[in-house]
Amino acid sequence: MQVQIHETKLIQPSTTPPLAQDRVLPLSHLDADPNLDVTFRYLRAYVNADQTKHARDPYHVVSRALSRALCYYYPLCGTLRRGNNDRCGLELRCAAGQGMPLIHATANCTLHAVNQLDDAESGFLERLIPDPDPEESLVNPCMLQVTVFECGGFSLGAAIHHAMCDGLGATLFFGAAAELARGAERVSIEPVWDRDVLLGPRSPVRVEAPVGDYLCEKGRDPYDDEEDCAFVREFFHVREEWLDRLKALLLENCGQRFTTFEALGAFIWRAKVKVSDIPGDETVKFSYSTNIRKLLKPPLPVGYWGNGCVPIYVQLTARDLLEKPIWEIAELIRKSKRNASDEYVRSYIDFQEAHRREGVSAGKNVSGFTDWRHLGHSTVDFGWGGPANVLPLSRKLLGSNEACFFLPCSEAGLGDPSDGFRILVNLKEKCLCGFREEMEKLGKMEFGFA
Repeated sequence: MQVQIHETKLIQPSTTPPLAQDRVLPLSHLDADPNLDVTFRYLRAYVNADQTKHARDPYHVVSRALSRALCYYYPLCGTLRRGNNDRCGLELRCAAGQGMPLIHATANCTLHAVNQLDDAESGFLERLIPDPDPEESLVNPCMLQVTVFECGGFSLGAAIHHAMCDGLGATLFFGAAAELARGAERVSIEPVWDRDVLLGPRSPVRVEAPVGDYLCEKGRDPYDDEEDCAFVREFFHVREEWLDRLKALLLENCGQRFTTFEALGAFIWRAKVKVSDIPGDETVKFSYSTNIRKLLKPPLPVGYWGNGCVPIYVQLTARDLLEKPIWEIAELIRKSKRNASDEYVRSYIDFQEAHRREGVSAGKNVSGFTDWRHLGHSTVDFGWGGPANVLPLSRKLLGSNEACFFLPCSEAGLGDPSDGFRILVNLKEKCLCGFREEMEKLGKMEFGFA
């Protein structure tokens, strides 16, 4: 299977927004979080059932829609740069003539041949998404690629610097482009910037939530690998039967009902640490993002498309994690949700402001978890229906080099879409076999609670 690049075109707003030129836009302190100084890369795959000779060309439709959407989301054409002051690590410069790179490519196979990308090799998937180096990702913080397959279906690959937006913010942009592609005259949700005002530090700063209990490592790159090793990604289909049995056993043993995220998150976290050979006295952390848009007082505007999540942490020694009953781990994850409040967000921002010179990090041995099942991917419909598959290809997230994603099932390929969901796990290659064995225990319902 081959991917051929035909051209890279600079997509500019179809009409020049009045505020798009020669401006410096400050980012929020959440945008400037060192954990988000990465480029996030992911794919959407679309099936094209209309194979007549007059069928629409996906590249033309998407490129035109993006041009119209950039009239509203013109900051995506800007350039990130390191700030000249200490208030924020990054700022965004917008100038006349800027645009967003869009790559036009074709693949010499059908989407069916690779089960809507579920069965595609990693090397093939990598060629469907731009892969800018760190400097290029600042010059072009949003780069896209449309790859048209022989069946007429296509993939939309995105490489977006995380300082620009989170998953929900990116979905607002792509959703706006999609509704314009379907014939809308204007977007239904007007985007809102005002990032430094809405999510800036207080004066004076104050930290009244237990943020410093977790963000205590200073001056360390959160993604600094301690050893030169290879990382791999692997999909697992988690069936409803397994989840029901796991949660039923937890209920029998401790009398509490847990959500899927709490129960399965505890199981996977322990499995990852178990196969990683981390010394028992070292601290390990479970990190996940929580949406703060409605938590804040007042809530963020509906059109706010900057980073609107903060990380929440659970921490233990590796020995305690492996020796405690799994329901105690699930309970710790549940209890950590109590930190999700307006004060926690404000303290998180103020902690970053107070320690901006040293840098802020959660340290090493962080396992990052994120749930993509409810991000609204189905709304990104360019006229062929929602995506048949959504695949993140990044492993660096929430200060973790081994992010774990909870994903909806694709329409074909791995697993029955009506039975459970998929998880995508990133981990060191040397740990893969051991982790597979742990996941087999989930399928066999051998939870080892004794």
